[in-house]
Amino acid sequence: MKRSAAGTRLVRDALRRDPEDRWAAVFGRIAGYSFAVAVVTGVLLLPFFRPSMADLVYHGSYRLLDGVTISQVYQSVLATSFNVRGGLLIRQVHHWSADVFVAAICLRLLRVFFRGRFCGRALPAWLIWVALLPLGMLAAYTGTILPDDMLSGGSLSVLTGVLLSVPVIGTHLVFAIFGGAPPGQQIIGRDYWVHILVLPALAGALLLAGFRPPLRWPRRVRPDPLLLFTCGVLVLLGTLAQINPVWLIGPYQPGSISAGAVPDWYMGFLDGALRLMPAWQLSIAGHPLVLAVLVPALLLPGAFFTLLAAYPLLERRLTGGQALHHVLDRPRDAATRTGLGAAGITFYGVLWAAAANDQIAYHLNLDLYAVTWFFRIAVLAGPPLAYIITQRICLGLTRRERDEAEHGRPTGRIVMSPDGGFSEITEPVRPAREQGPGPNLPMARDMADT
Repeated sequence: MKRSAAGTRLVRDALRRDPEDRWAAVFGRIAGYSFAVAVVTGVLLLPFFRPSMADLVYHGSYRLLDGVTISQVYQSVLATSFNVRGGLLIRQVHHWSADVFVAAICLRLLRVFFRGRFCGRALPAWLIWVALLPLGMLAAYTGTILPDDMLSGGSLSVLTGVLLSVPVIGTHLVFAIFGGAPPGQQIIGRDYWVHILVLPALAGALLLAGFRPPLRWPRRVRPDPLLLFTCGVLVLLGTLAQINPVWLIGPYQPGSISAGAVPDWYMGFLDGALRLMPAWQLSIAGHPLVLAVLVPALLLPGAFFTLLAAYPLLERRLTGGQALHHVLDRPRDAATRTGLGAAGITFYGVLWAAAANDQIAYHLNLDLYAVTWFFRIAVLAGPPLAYIITQRICLGLTRRERDEAEHGRPTGRIVMSPDGGFSEITEPVRPAREQGPGPNLPMARDMADT
């Protein structure tokens, strides 16, 4: 009886720690290790970085910029890349680790969402990782601004336009952040401290808050193989895959634009939304309200992250709180949730692809406005279509499983009965794991019954 009680308690404790969901833990560990690599490489870069926008004439190793007036911060990035041994490798590993950090967070959230492990005791962890996503994106975005190249200037221009679109206080926000009229001479220094202190401290605190120690500490502490694998992949990416070549993009010059220089992948949806939004503008009490920037750059991301954080509560309200929270769901068993997830992925994917509408039009020899209108229609029609198709597939799979459980799985073997009739031999299937009421929304359950 003692052994049985101890075993029951162990099972109960294990169920509270995401049973059978190893992939969510894997993505979480990759995010943590990528963050650690970003911190270490960032510390190594600190002695060589000069966050000053003072002008100077460049006479360095990169001869194509010889005699060009650049900022001191841009010169320090060039010197780190060409004159410091291993400097370019460290810069690229730092950049790749930031990208992988955001990607791992996205994959963990997708895994947890489709498996339904975000209610009950898992709700705080879900909120932590949802908060980590915009925080990681902002941390990486502030790092893109630091080199003071053309990509940095373009990012600052987008930031300026977004802030100016805020009603009433937009202009005051711009002057407060830039220390005067943009671009000014203070934004790089301010962004530097936000990037190296404020945002890493917040991200590290959230990672520690979301850390779950094992039930029993091991007798011997061994290095996690996933840590070595993550570090090796990041170093390999930094060695072989070029990223953010600031010397090719050139120093920032107000009024200029660089073709082919695009932000990192995690900001693609924002760029695509800005490109697809029509040039709508309202005038309220004599003050312009630029919807072409306000809606895609502020309202859309704000609504997305708010719904993402509140979804567990919304699902619990719609299902009446009848779902089991200690057992992981299969996506097919939660047809409505899986359809909503597919619709969200489709919406994000269309916006992400729309960020390259000019490249698509150029390489495929298409009209730019035709490509833009295609994406405008796709961003509205694609998510509902993905929802319907995904939900019907999930319902079809569950219906087939139910039929197989009742009548057996067809084997393709035909036998003749003594009275001359023919029938197919079926074999019993393994009983499916009991799912309980399941987290399907009422619409999904009603459709499954029909």
